[in-house]
Amino acid sequence: MNRQTALVTGASRGVGRGVVIGLAAAGFRVFATGRSIDAADLPDAVVRIRCDHLRDDETAAAFARVAAEAGGLDVLVNSAWGGYERMVEDGRFTWPLPFWEQPGHRWTGMMDAGVRAAFVAGSHAARIMAPCGRGLIVNISFWAAQKHLGNVIYGVAKAATDKMTADMAHELRPHGVTVVSLYPGLVRTEAVMLAAEGGWLDLSNSESPEFLGRVVAALARDAALLERTGRILVAAAVAAELGVSDVDGRQPRPLTLETV
Repeated sequence: MNRQTALVTGASRGVGRGVVIGLAAAGFRVFATGRSIDAADLPDAVVRIRCDHLRDDETAAAFARVAAEAGGLDVLVNSAWGGYERMVEDGRFTWPLPFWEQPGHRWTGMMDAGVRAAFVAGSHAARIMAPCGRGLIVNISFWAAQKHLGNVIYGVAKAATDKMTADMAHELRPHGVTVVSLYPGLVRTEAVMLAAEGGWLDLSNSESPEFLGRVVAALARDAALLERTGRILVAAAVAAELGVSDVDGRQPRPLTLETV
């Protein structure tokens, strides 16, 4: 089997960084983008591309480099995201406020640095993948698309991500390219671990950041991958189906709309 190539956006920290590590450990040639990617704690073999996905020219340059150096692209994971910045302003925790009290920058952060960034990256990936008749685009999403979690803007952005996934999948299916939304569970990112130290989170059913990378690797190698296109996939459920375990050997329990 030829070595597959993956590009992960927003890979400087958090979920994106974990996906990179998981894919690299699974034998993928991985390119990683992010504004602070040069300082990220990543395996030496990972190719780092400094990129602000709010700048279309930088996104285009990143994909051009991948195409030139790797000769193609098998997997794109859209993990770049915005809107988590400035959650506390003037001593006030603004994340759960009603929509009429939300700061305007949160909409811009999530819709531009999140949804739009994924759309632009997906467009570049499609131009590489479609002529080859294969490929996988993974849009990281969450249950806020289907249930009020946090705030209205968060829900709108995640719902937009899922709708984008469905429509991208519809247009790419004839070209053999799969597009899915992937829902993680509670991921032990740097921010989550800090919250857990304060006793605010129960980590008993949590997932390592690398777990999502393991799931993406298994999906990319699934012979029935195209049958999943356009679907919302829960990472822990896919892991149970494909026999993927977390770094500690455990299989996290899949969350549902009722239990999230």
